[in-house]
Amino acid sequence: MCHAMSDPARLRLLLWLSQREMCVSELVELEQAKVSSISARLKTLYAGRLVSRRREAKHIYYALADDHVRVLLNNIVGHAAEEVTPH
Repeated sequence: MCHAMSDPARLRLLLWLSQREMCVSELVELEQAKVSSISARLKTLYAGRLVSRRREAKHIYYALADDHVRVLLNNIVGHAAEEVTPH
């Protein structure tokens, strides 16, 4: 799970998905990336149980797996935004 979240590009996908469920083509447009790149990143996030997926006709929709992932993501972003103070 931590490995899946360690890549900035995968983390950005999680941030997009924290807003709402999206299909691969929407994520491709938002990230200005290739379908193969987005699909590979989503595969890693799915394997890490961070996202869920569902198929609707030709489209595969992704969302955060559950509220635990949302809390984890919020904590990561919040911690990264904290001011660093010397010891």
